[in-house]
Amino acid sequence: MTKKNKYGHLQRFGPATRNSLVGLKAACKYELAFRQEVFLCLILLPAALYISDSFVEFALLMSGIMGIMITELLNSAVEAAIDRIGPEHHELSGRAKDLGSAAVFVAICYFILIWGYKIYSMF
Repeated sequence: MTKKNKYGHLQRFGPATRNSLVGLKAACKYELAFRQEVFLCLILLPAALYISDSFVEFALLMSGIMGIMITELLNSAVEAAIDRIGPEHHELSGRAKDLGSAAVFVAICYFILIWGYKIYSMF
């Protein structure tokens, strides 16, 4: 038997938003990499506005930054869940953490590709 959700479709928006803000606060408090990426975003957002020729180009540049941040949040969630299970080394736990790290690496490669092409095309 499943537990009935106490919120309707629109009523769920408020609690979901609060939970998301709690998660962002936790990421800022406990995750150095996420804080560095927020700093990068604050620096590169105005740069993207300045160097982009259209909204689509701006959105592409920002997708590189946001992709890193989204992936870092998911990686941090995986790491927290694995750490909760226990401190002993397990092959699957290590693989899960490595896969999360690989996802962040791929997001960084995407960022470098997008921003690198834009910077290259300016010169």
